[in-house]
Amino acid sequence: MSPDSVTPGSVRSAAELNEQIRTLWMRAGGTLSAQERVEYELLVVEWAAAIRGEVIEAA
Repeated sequence: MSPDSVTPGSVRSAAELNEQIRTLWMRAGGTLSAQERVEYELLVVEWAAAIRGEVIEAA
């Protein structure tokens, strides 16, 4: 899954994605492997989309 394939209006909330990002970092012990880096990048892209969606809904 590439960052371009993340659809606007993420199904998961920004809070849920933030928790997954935190869990990933804790599980990795602060140093991400190549595979974990890919997972992290995808989560961050989805988190950013969720934040944008929440800001638009609030407006």
